[in-house]
Amino acid sequence: IKQNTPDGGTFALSQLRGKVVLIDFWASWCRPCRIENPNVKKVYAKYKSKGFEILGVSLDRDQAAWVKAIKDDGLPWKHVSDLGFWQNAAAQEYGVQSIPYTVLVDRDGNIIEKGLRAHDLDAKLAEILGS
Repeated sequence: IKQNTPDGGTFALSQLRGKVVLIDFWASWCRPCRIENPNVKKVYAKYKSKGFEILGVSLDRDQAAWVKAIKDDGLPWKHVSDLGFWQNAAAQEYGVQSIPYTVLVDRDGNIIEKGLRAHDLDAKLAEILGS
């Protein structure tokens, strides 16, 4: 995954190699995604210092709506998008059919789990990183 950041730069998943990473597919217009965000923030706060990161991949089409949602929901992790809606290249690569959708990868970039919500994510990270 290598896409644009909200500020116009680019960011690649490979830059997070060495960390356990949750790839979080979401969008500003996805109500279930927005409802889940506070729960994901709690898990992020709990495990960030133990080598956990999140890469938010937005299926938005509208840059302003995407940036506003990140700000409104206070999402402190890295975010990328190609503003391709359902044709987002990363979403296509990972076979995303619906959102929210998550992919948890280990420190070497191997997929550990797919489709984890915050509660299950917390349990899985406790197992991997210790609680």
